[in-house]
Amino acid sequence: MNAVLLDFPDHLESERLHIRCPQLGDGQAIYEAIVESLDDLKPWMPWALEEQSVSHSETFARRAQAQWLVRENLILLLFRKSDGLFVGGSGLHRLNWEVRKFEIGYWCRTTLARHGYIGEGTAAITQFAFDTLGARRVEIRVNDQNMRSWRIPQRLGFQLEGILRQDALEAGGQLRDTRIYAKTR
Repeated sequence: MNAVLLDFPDHLESERLHIRCPQLGDGQAIYEAIVESLDDLKPWMPWALEEQSVSHSETFARRAQAQWLVRENLILLLFRKSDGLFVGGSGLHRLNWEVRKFEIGYWCRTTLARHGYIGEGTAAITQFAFDTLGARRVEIRVNDQNMRSWRIPQRLGFQLEGILRQDALEAGGQLRDTRIYAKTR
């Protein structure tokens, strides 16, 4: 299958969110949210340990847009409909177009955490994966120590399939256990 030739929209909506592929010029909004949220992101996201700048975030947005176009990684940005504020990042990763298996990842701007935006966005992206992309399986993999993160798939009806012991390195370089949640068609 040549995934590059697949046609599907680069945006979707939920009740409170506009969810879309990164675009040129998104770097400033991404940078501001990351800087605001660094203390909360560093324990879980290895990329949060890197030096941050507007140009770094703009480079990320442009590369993510290119990856979207060639269907290698479907990064999505979440914006609040009411005022256009950047809420956080998500998307479909570790794409397997033959099986139609995708993994959802997410992070939230600190000041908007615990307002249900990431759960709402994850639900919409899951629906997009099944309805638009023909997914057979959608996974969410989370650090076993990140309870706030693994409560999202639980609330959305994903099934815990297992916990992989000493599966990956966490942001600080220590071995971590990974919870795997999934929904299947």
